[in-house]
Amino acid sequence: QVQLVESGGGLVQAGSSLRLSCAASGRTSSTYGSGWFRQAPGKERDFVAAINWSGGSTYADSVKGRFTISGDNAKKTLYLQMNSLKPEDTAVYYCAARKVRVRNVTTPHAYDYWGQGTQVTVSS
Repeated sequence: QVQLVESGGGLVQAGSSLRLSCAASGRTSSTYGSGWFRQAPGKERDFVAAINWSGGSTYADSVKGRFTISGDNAKKTLYLQMNSLKPEDTAVYYCAARKVRVRNVTTPHAYDYWGQGTQVTVSS
């Protein structure tokens, strides 16, 4: 089992930056890659970004050029640097980890482990 705990969310103004962290524990060596998703009230959980342990990354079009996903293997921590935040970025942000290599990293179904989420609110 792998446990994931997010932190770093908060209330910020549009144009600001935040960095989310996701600390992993347990059998992290069993994971192949990780990602960030977000869910706004009344909406589905949407893909934000993903990274695998060879360093390859994928981003949703809505965050390309503004968000950066990275990981620190030694600290077993995943990060999401969010710049130029917009009100439409408001959501609960979840980190997730998957056990195997998959073709489609953008679907929540590809992930085996989830954190509890951290709220990000961007005011206009």
